[in-house]
Amino acid sequence: MGIRQTSLESVGVMEFNMDFYRGRRVLLTGHTGFKGSWMSRILIGAGAKLTGYSRCSEKDYSLFELAGVKDKMVHIAGDVRDLGHLKQVFEETQPEVVIHMAAQPIVRDSYRDPVYTYDTNVMGTVNILECVRQNPCVKSFLNVTTDKVYLNREWCWGYREDEPLDGYDPYSNSKSCSELVTHSYYVSFLKDRDMAVSTARAGNVIGGGDFAHDRIIPDCVRAALSGSVMQVRNPYSTRPYQHVLEPVMAYLMIAARQYEDHTLAGWYNVGPDEADCVSTGELVNMFCDAWGNGLIWEDRSETDAPHEANFLKLDSTKIKSVYGWKPRWHMDEAVRKAVEWTRVWSGGGNVPEEMDREIEEYIKD
Repeated sequence: MGIRQTSLESVGVMEFNMDFYRGRRVLLTGHTGFKGSWMSRILIGAGAKLTGYSRCSEKDYSLFELAGVKDKMVHIAGDVRDLGHLKQVFEETQPEVVIHMAAQPIVRDSYRDPVYTYDTNVMGTVNILECVRQNPCVKSFLNVTTDKVYLNREWCWGYREDEPLDGYDPYSNSKSCSELVTHSYYVSFLKDRDMAVSTARAGNVIGGGDFAHDRIIPDCVRAALSGSVMQVRNPYSTRPYQHVLEPVMAYLMIAARQYEDHTLAGWYNVGPDEADCVSTGELVNMFCDAWGNGLIWEDRSETDAPHEANFLKLDSTKIKSVYGWKPRWHMDEAVRKAVEWTRVWSGGGNVPEEMDREIEEYIKD
């Protein structure tokens, strides 16, 4: 795969050895998505026996296809709302580690189709946990949710893990429900078993290979490649942006470390440092500077748009204290990496090689 195991084993600051995943049976839901594709690349490079479970991508481009991982894992097209199929997959693959990332992830889409959003994000979590409950082979379970699970009071400091959960829009609220479902299954069925259960609440991720609609960096990329003026609808909103490798590596760390020490399980924020919580306008400025070629943007704020949070930060003190984790790339570096990846892809270059290069650089940093 091109990722040197010696580099993967040198994650000193996180006290985390990727060799844990060598030969380990891992089930990853949502493996064809943005974060899922990066995680699949890392896990395969680490020697995991990886099974991915996800709906087939309907995007114009698919990072999963570009990443060169499909033939190196068990790739299963499925819907987390299908409990019967999930049970069959668990029985056949007997996973030791389960990382649940499958979701309907777009806020605006949740306004358009709230029933599908709740069905996928809540009942999908119920179905995964029901399979975990029925399969004692699972020793480590991680549910990936979002920074938007909190009751957002629009205040200027970061939310901590003990803050109230009550997302506003259907997407955010469905993820709050997913957290509650996880906790209920843990206290009702799983706490006395030989397994660990955690959730991880990450901020807005950026990086190469995100082709989603209604996300700022993909919109920037489309404008840059077409030579058009970038339209920014919420330039003054502040979000905990971070490079995709930040949360992905944190997820893998949590899943591995809690497998070995169940006392490390819990609910964790995974966000950038205070200096990297920037407004959308600042982020777009960084992208324009990194891209060059005179790329510009204009404010297209919408007065009648569906509600989205204007100010959101995470306090990641807990994961730093418990695991020794810390962010590695500042926002300007994260944006540069997204631009570098895009230039390789748009120029017909070797995408898997570029992904491996960024993974190794991240680990070394």
